[in-house]
Amino acid sequence: MQIKGFLVAMTAVFAMSTAATPAPANNVSMVTGASTSQPIGHYEFCQTHRSECGANRNAAVAEMSDGKWALVRSVNSMVNNTITPMTDKEIYGKDEVWAYPTTAGDCEDFALLKRRILIQRGFSPANLLMTVVRKPDGEGHAVLTLRTTQGDFILDNLASTVKPWFETSYSFIKRQSSYNAGRWVTIENGRDVLVGALK
Repeated sequence: MQIKGFLVAMTAVFAMSTAATPAPANNVSMVTGASTSQPIGHYEFCQTHRSECGANRNAAVAEMSDGKWALVRSVNSMVNNTITPMTDKEIYGKDEVWAYPTTAGDCEDFALLKRRILIQRGFSPANLLMTVVRKPDGEGHAVLTLRTTQGDFILDNLASTVKPWFETSYSFIKRQSSYNAGRWVTIENGRDVLVGALK
């Protein structure tokens, strides 16, 4: 009887200690947390594109096939190669303008265009999430996160390949909620990635 009680107690201690263990840097999927502030540029984008900023009916994670991966890589390359990188200041004369680019745009414009094209090709908006990161030099940056059953992948105007999120050098700050494109959530294990990438 005493042995059984001891085993129950040890199991409880072990469960508590593992629950407090931080997520490893190479988690295949981001761990999201509480609601957080929506970037001002995205808020203003949503005022003119309301249909793109509401609740997502289908929040199931994308199951990928070879054909879907080929499409994702093709869209990433096509947008990266056809849009000229320019700052909002250069294009609009002010900061933080999120818009669909026609010939030129900055990081979030690249991500918005990739998102729109992939949604038009059948991907759920719940799996194509605008994401705010910090580059190793401390500068803010925006990328597109693709949620899949194989993990989260990043489409980036600064990279020619689509990579698992933990293989980038970024510190992940926040992203759109998979349940509502107009809401944003924190990324709880996002800073671990940068630490792991710099080792």
